[in-house]
Amino acid sequence: MAQSDLVITPVSGKADLKAFIDLPWRIYANDPNWVPPLKAEVKELLTPGKNPFFGHAEAQYFLARRGGRVVGRISAHIDHLALEQPVEQGMGPGTGNFGLFEAEDAETGRALIATAEGWLRGRGMTRVLGPISLSIWEEPGLLIAGHDHPPTVMMGHNSPAYQAMIEGAGYAPAKQLKTYELDITNSFPPLIQRIIASGQKNDRIRIRRVDKRKFDQEAAIILSILNDAWGNNWGFVPITDAEIAHTGKKLKPIVFEDLIMIAELDGEPVAFMMTLPDLNEATKALNGSLLPFGFIKLLKWLRKPKARTMRVPLMGVVQRLQSSRMASQLAFMMIETIRLEAVAHYGSTRGEIGWVLDDNQGMNAIAEAINSSVNKIYQIYEKPL
Repeated sequence: MAQSDLVITPVSGKADLKAFIDLPWRIYANDPNWVPPLKAEVKELLTPGKNPFFGHAEAQYFLARRGGRVVGRISAHIDHLALEQPVEQGMGPGTGNFGLFEAEDAETGRALIATAEGWLRGRGMTRVLGPISLSIWEEPGLLIAGHDHPPTVMMGHNSPAYQAMIEGAGYAPAKQLKTYELDITNSFPPLIQRIIASGQKNDRIRIRRVDKRKFDQEAAIILSILNDAWGNNWGFVPITDAEIAHTGKKLKPIVFEDLIMIAELDGEPVAFMMTLPDLNEATKALNGSLLPFGFIKLLKWLRKPKARTMRVPLMGVVQRLQSSRMASQLAFMMIETIRLEAVAHYGSTRGEIGWVLDDNQGMNAIAEAINSSVNKIYQIYEKPL
């Protein structure tokens, strides 16, 4: 078809929103490593009033059609909390984002990116950082390595063709996010075992499980450590109370006490490690819907999950201990405690840690010390407007 047949319009109304949500099912119909998201969750993510992200952000979604057939989609969005962050931390004034990018061909991809840029420019933005879908805390970055195996829970997957589309539109790499995988059935190297054993003999250190009966209290402790530990990290945007409540409600069914640890030093919580069984293993076969019997299958799995993979999405040590031997010792102790629980009670054989910023020397060193290797790389790009 001629180039003029490509039409891009803002998403307007229920039919457009449904088309926006449904497109990946066609894009990835022949990709065995794509994991269909639950459509109800995607709709909630995109809907102001249901996703607390929109308490501090605005977005516009676009659909590309050729001959009336949907061939691409993109979001353009501005996170007003991100605009308030220091420029040297990656966000800052004038920085807008694009995300939720899908395109059947390069021409469609270029046109969608240009449309998102136009929307951002019209709202005074001077720089684009993307893809980020929608918040930095959700699915940031474009998968550029590791397309040969499925993503774990809350991680993205995309066509390898998108890298050339985005770079061809004038985008330069801004930051890489890496995930590491490891065989958790193996013991850690002798040096790491000695560091763990030394910590276990130290009366000042206590590694404890979270208590789900005190869910809100424990969540507040973890958030306090997280904000302190990650506050100076590239891309950091504060999480609002509404987002904490919303995320807590969503994650509660896959929060298990023996998979989330808090480290205390002299009675003070100073570090945490959150581990989630890979929900993608249970939801992949549901093909995006809990009906008619998917809900029953999922509930059954959640009662006593057996997951090959455990993912560590979040881990943090308070800043005053970072770069100290104590920080790595606490990390190794939490990892080992959860490793043993995951193997014994969940039948797990594989762990995934991430994402980790490419310049986070401490976390990268910890990952390498326990014999893990990089299995996926996500690229965040930037471009001046």
